[in-house]
Amino acid sequence: MNINGKLKGLSAIITGGSQGLGYEIAKQFVTEGANIMLCARNIDSLHTAQQELNKDTSKVLVKTCDISKLDQVEDLVATTLEAFQKIDILVANAGVYGTKGPIDEINWDEWSRAIDINLKGTVIPCRSVLPHFKKNKAGKIIILSGGGATKPMPYMSAYAASKAAVVRFAETLAEEVKHFNIDVNTVAPGALNTRLLDEILEAGPDKVGKSFYEQSLKQKNQGGTPLHVGANLCTFLASKESNGITGKLISAVWDPWKNLPDYIDELQDSDIYTLRRIIPQDRGKNWDDIK
Repeated sequence: MNINGKLKGLSAIITGGSQGLGYEIAKQFVTEGANIMLCARNIDSLHTAQQELNKDTSKVLVKTCDISKLDQVEDLVATTLEAFQKIDILVANAGVYGTKGPIDEINWDEWSRAIDINLKGTVIPCRSVLPHFKKNKAGKIIILSGGGATKPMPYMSAYAASKAAVVRFAETLAEEVKHFNIDVNTVAPGALNTRLLDEILEAGPDKVGKSFYEQSLKQKNQGGTPLHVGANLCTFLASKESNGITGKLISAVWDPWKNLPDYIDELQDSDIYTLRRIIPQDRGKNWDDIK
């Protein structure tokens, strides 16, 4: 642990924190001095992560939790507050691809379950930490989004719809809580080689479409975006360096996020890094003339 780290003395909840990107974020947070509570549904993977992370001197706690269940998330928050006396950061990382295939052929219960996990499983943790954040007039909420938020994803409609929804939720929540000095942002971490990618490859082109399958296979072979790239952005957004940056969808790979504090005034009054409708004039076209 870095005793002079960016997150020294801060406490965080990280959902889906036992593996993949969530674990990488946890590792960086520990290095930067934070105490963390990791939650996931698998207790064995949580204990493995805890053992690895507690080789440093930060306090790392774990708790099983279904993030789509309000009572379980409220218990998670209460347990974290009891252990750390405060919560400064929420990283809503847990998510699934869900069922794959044409919308008229997929299993409806599986589709709905993906919405529960990705959308409700983001909103519920946010809702549950907000009373504490509002009381302290401070807090950082970091929501993991992805490619599904900004482009169509045929045969992956539950994932695409839920990820677009969490971005607009973050924009909306940011407006609701900005007077409490609570920053809310979403992160696009890049194309990651995690269990989710393996899931796509196992499903095959008949389920996810030939184009997405071939793209995923290429990503697998080339290595994808390193996990630390997205985790670096999350660490920045969790720290005081990012104070005042809120309501934005930021790409860890493509956006100059390290420079954003230099443009804070412009950023706060802009729709840059947000979901917005494109009109013809944005693409240099004029369709107003009646012919």
